[in-house]
Amino acid sequence: MSFYDQISANRRTTIFLFAIFFFMLLALGVVISIIFDSFLFLLIFVIFAVVYIIASYYNSDKIITSISGAKPASEQKYKQLHNVVEEMSLASGIPKPKVYIIEDTAINAFATGRDPKHSVICVTAGCLTRLNRAELTGVVAHEMSHIKNYDIRVMTMAAILVGIAVLLSDFLLRMFLFGGIGRSRGGKEGGVFVIAAIAVGLILAILTPVIAQLIKLAISRKREYLADASAVQLTRYPQGLASALNKIDQDKEPLEAANKATSHLYIANPLKGQKILMKGLFSTHPPIKDRIAKLKKM
Repeated sequence: MSFYDQISANRRTTIFLFAIFFFMLLALGVVISIIFDSFLFLLIFVIFAVVYIIASYYNSDKIITSISGAKPASEQKYKQLHNVVEEMSLASGIPKPKVYIIEDTAINAFATGRDPKHSVICVTAGCLTRLNRAELTGVVAHEMSHIKNYDIRVMTMAAILVGIAVLLSDFLLRMFLFGGIGRSRGGKEGGVFVIAAIAVGLILAILTPVIAQLIKLAISRKREYLADASAVQLTRYPQGLASALNKIDQDKEPLEAANKATSHLYIANPLKGQKILMKGLFSTHPPIKDRIAKLKKM
């Protein structure tokens, strides 16, 4: 498969996964409204969700860099890094993003923001000391591709939707625990209907956060393949990124600044050494060896 085919296939998969995401959240909201016999709840939830999404969307870069302990990279001190970022910015045809650095010897990097005009590329100090220029260029090209392909927006929205799903499911489960659900619709007419809605609501409340997280992780894995393919399109040198990924794979040092909330943003899983149940489903990234194999075929 050429990188053009890879890009098209991953975009189609992402759209399909987001469709499932929205349908699942809508179903949960509708079921809760039926249980409470009022669509006022659905209206309140929609208003809350819109405010939550807007606030998170416009502050995503500040939130992520703050959580990660990233600091602006001085252009005088990190001249080579800025040169590489500028080169890849010109190659991709988008504005040069802000450049940040994490003072950690592990090899890793991420991109964040809401669009190419409001974006950030962040690398660890390990990238600068342990990668050669071709490898660093491959890593930066990968992150630039996340920006160019609007993956930063996709992953921000995926994380926000998971947050909403967790909040909504937690609310419904608390209502089940403390009782009172379904009392507003008594009598024989609505009894069976409400019981069925409650049963569906309970199942959705339990499964929605898990399914939402799985969808987010699936989107993340697909976007990593997409960014790898797009990086090749920018550099025309697959070996640079492949070599960098190989060094990252051999590096057993975890990134101390990373956590489960931000791990999906990095070029490779920064939480090394952790045992993951059903690794294929719950991994934030596709296997590095698979990514290297795909790059070598390009």
